[in-house]
Amino acid sequence: MVVGTVGRTVGIERGGRERMRQLYIPTKMSYVKGRRPDVDCILCAVCSKDRAVTKLEVYRTEHWVASVNLHPYNPGHILLFPVRHVADVRELKKVECSTLQPLTALCLDVLDAAYSPSGYNVGYNIGRQAGASIEHLHLHIVPRFPNEVGFMDILSETRTIVEDPKKTVRRLRGYFKRVSEKKKQGK
Repeated sequence: MVVGTVGRTVGIERGGRERMRQLYIPTKMSYVKGRRPDVDCILCAVCSKDRAVTKLEVYRTEHWVASVNLHPYNPGHILLFPVRHVADVRELKKVECSTLQPLTALCLDVLDAAYSPSGYNVGYNIGRQAGASIEHLHLHIVPRFPNEVGFMDILSETRTIVEDPKKTVRRLRGYFKRVSEKKKQGK
């Protein structure tokens, strides 16, 4: 095993071949080990604007919150989650269902304006075995780009995150304001 520091890579050799490396992110280890803010549910804490959690909210409706992912796969990675604590999509009320689709469309419009991605992955992880690390339903919207794989991925087998989530928050808040105003005006 090769262990790195900030900016260096970490890789694991298996059978003489090295696997994809990831850049070391100092805050990720505490997250993986379960060291999270001392709250019952991190997304409920985001909804209630609890000071114990990082402020990454970019938009809110009566029933939903849009937030940047603290550990994004790509720039602009947004999470949509109900204000009410719900663990499974089948628990959503009709009003939550009927307001989710327009919000999802707004998020896609905002991300188009802010990043011009070439596609999206949109979906839920329900249950730990499916990759859900938070037991509060949340929809991932991940922008995809034609040149995601760059020289770092190819030459050093290292994945880089190119935008700090806090910068993403500042960027998207402005776009949400502009795009949602245009939609209200029917433009």
